Amino acid sequence: MKKDTTYEVINNEGGRPIKMWTKGVPVEEAAKQQLSNTAKLPFIYKHVAVMPDVHLGKGSTIGSVIPTLGAVIPAAVGVDIGCGMMAAKTTLTANDLPDSLGKLRSAIEQAIPHGMSPKTRSFKGADKGSWSKAPSAVDAGWLQLKDEFDEICRKRPNLKNTNNYKHLGTLGSGNHFVEVCLDEQGFVWLMLHSGSRGVGNAIGTQFIELAKQDMRKHQVNLPDQDLAYLSEGTQYFDDYIQAVGWAQKFARINREVMMQNLIAALRTVITKPFETHVEAVNCHHNYVQKEQHFGKDVLVTRKGAVSARPGELGIIPGSMGAKSFIVRGKGNPESFNSCSHGAGRIMSRTEAKRRFTVEDHVGATKGVECRKDAAVIDEIPMAYKDIDAVMHAQRELVEVVHTLKQVVCVKG
Repeated sequence: MKKDTTYEVINNEGGRPIKMWTKGVPVEEAAKQQLSNTAKLPFIYKHVAVMPDVHLGKGSTIGSVIPTLGAVIPAAVGVDIGCGMMAAKTTLTANDLPDSLGKLRSAIEQAIPHGMSPKTRSFKGADKGSWSKAPSAVDAGWLQLKDEFDEICRKRPNLKNTNNYKHLGTLGSGNHFVEVCLDEQGFVWLMLHSGSRGVGNAIGTQFIELAKQDMRKHQVNLPDQDLAYLSEGTQYFDDYIQAVGWAQKFARINREVMMQNLIAALRTVITKPFETHVEAVNCHHNYVQKEQHFGKDVLVTRKGAVSARPGELGIIPGSMGAKSFIVRGKGNPESFNSCSHGAGRIMSRTEAKRRFTVEDHVGATKGVECRKDAAVIDEIPMAYKDIDAVMHAQRELVEVVHTLKQVVCVKG
């Protein structure tokens, strides 16, 4: 094992090296084995980069950056395609927030569908050709997506019957969240975390299965069936690249729509005029795109990792009850210009529910207006790595621009 000032190199026998920015943070052995499996695929370019929030995933490890030549691994991108973060700074300060943050949380919960999202919404604007008034944020967002989605559905008809338009502007469940935060100067920030929802799940699931079928058809031996890949030049590859790109666009617009509705909710509670998007970031952390690295055009899959090109702003959230960070990328070429996407779990949801109580959760989220019941114990801060240790491990990847502390948290 070769050592560097900020990362360690594992020379992976039979595969590409693995470069790990994990000094001072725990990494489970199962995750290391999963990384080794991925790095042995023949189309991996240069090396696999590992972020400090790394933990076991399905097929490929969460917190990994996987550069490939001539192939893509659908399960590495996953089914929450385009999942990511959006944050916007406002001109409000802590003194402008209401004494009762419960009222603010309630307004947010009413403005942004979360958990089991509505299934009855239908899109009629494009059929009518016009609206009697300006289209809603959802309809305006869907107009940017509809034509390409119709084109994709002509190739993949079963995607038409997914929750696509119905899920636009909705949060979902699990670790997706909406937060009101304060920065180090007391300014109010709005932050949210979500992805491409039901339609992204359907796209990911369909192409993961198609990749597995390809592997069986061509009798390709893999260390893990979830590393099944699609080769460039095949129909499935081209179809996937189009569909995954669209799902990533859906995810970005989904966050924009929710942010508009979040701002509107804030205005119903806070009557003082204020501006938003004083500083704003909208970044994916589960996605694939073409980039140039070391002089070559490659596909880069970030599974739980954020782009951190020189000067590029990103978001690294801590756990529920912990601080989060707005960061600026340093453009470290060895990390393929990447950084972590959060703190990273140190235990499963099942283990967190077994180990901790509601009382533990109440104590860990003191000072945060949020749910404090048994259903969210799996999101307790102690189920995640120490965010300060994670940030220290990647100090050569990003610099901190703002430190945020949530005061309101709405979980999906």
